[in-house]
Amino acid sequence: MTDVVVVGGGVAGLVAARDLAKGGAHVVLVEAGDRLGGMLRRHTVAGLDLDMGAESFATRTDAVARLATELGLGNDIVSPDPRGAWLMTRDGRTAPIPQTGFLGIPGTPMAADVTAVIGQGGGFRAQMDSLLPSPVGAKATSLGGLVRKRMGERVLDDLVVPVAGGVYSTHPDQLDPDRVAPGLRAALQREGSLARAVLALRSRAAAGSAVQGIRGGIVRLVDELVVDTETYGVEVRMRTRATAVERHAVEVVTARGTRERIPAQVVLSSTADPMRTAAPDRTGIELVTIVVDQPELDAAPRGTGMLVHPEADGVSAKALTHATAKWPWLAEAAGGRHVLRLSYATAPHDDATDPAGVATSLPVDPDDAVGTRATRDATALLGVPVTPDRVAGAARVRWYGPDLTAAGLAEGVEGIGEASSGRGLAGIVAAARASAERVLES
Repeated sequence: MTDVVVVGGGVAGLVAARDLAKGGAHVVLVEAGDRLGGMLRRHTVAGLDLDMGAESFATRTDAVARLATELGLGNDIVSPDPRGAWLMTRDGRTAPIPQTGFLGIPGTPMAADVTAVIGQGGGFRAQMDSLLPSPVGAKATSLGGLVRKRMGERVLDDLVVPVAGGVYSTHPDQLDPDRVAPGLRAALQREGSLARAVLALRSRAAAGSAVQGIRGGIVRLVDELVVDTETYGVEVRMRTRATAVERHAVEVVTARGTRERIPAQVVLSSTADPMRTAAPDRTGIELVTIVVDQPELDAAPRGTGMLVHPEADGVSAKALTHATAKWPWLAEAAGGRHVLRLSYATAPHDDATDPAGVATSLPVDPDDAVGTRATRDATALLGVPVTPDRVAGAARVRWYGPDLTAAGLAEGVEGIGEASSGRGLAGIVAAARASAERVLES
């Protein structure tokens, strides 16, 4: 009998398998696709190796930085340019994202950078949060409901919708506050107001930037994790799809179509059990990356990028990252060109090419519909004409959005990864390592 079977070779599966094997367990990792890393992958656009998915990690805990250091990447952890990002409201106004917020929720409702977005009236309504009893909104089932009751519609619509909605690709009314903002509800009860709760959470976060990256791309974490699975003897089975996940066994179909039952003392799964769970409640995301030779962007007119209200007129993108403004190492590698990443909310993609929900990176013609939309949106968001003739290369990638409901797993199966702990690299890494530690101690 195998000590542990880990289902899913994304970041959660790789981290858990690596820690378990390092601790002496015999680990079998089964991955339905033909590549490890899940949503952390790289593609090459205009000769530049770039992250296909996440390009930063939250620093509210040291989970990712500690893992990167253990993997030998500690000296390559970098902070983004301090200019920060901007946002666009429903009516097309643009402004820097307020400095004391958390997922768009302001820690100082009457601060000048907050009222510049929501107006004086919106600021006064948000300030009323300090007068409300702490139980008001504390039991809201969504982040949107919590903010609406505490601070009003203007804060929700002008700040939280573009910021939290941009981060999680989902309207705040569909986001579980305990999944996307762990500790916020408890801080509200403890501090007596939502604004003070935000400030308390921010004060407990690591000093410095709210996010960090890795020189050369976040995907380097996967490179090193794969090396460690080999070093510590993890038995990795690619193109092996789990068809049933039980407490002490996993049933799989191999690449050759044969069925097998793998018994184990413990099973960890980063995917929902197909025998017990209906199709996940998901949205879709399309990421279009364009590399442009546009000297006018040297000034970074919108800082490190923009988050966009989903109903903003004249713009289809929900977010734009000016990656070469955000990451000095990438600006150096790009040699004067600019890397822009635009993300779009779409329907779930049934044509995804692997179980991780990601399609192969596809080249984009700057003159086709996808390329024209990207350059048009970049122009509107950056205030600088981004024209197709300046595009040196472009590509698009389709992802599934985050699961809006937790994974359904058999009793006794340890859930890891996004399907159990929500999207966000920091939370996924921390939860996977905690699960591995519990197994090793049992």
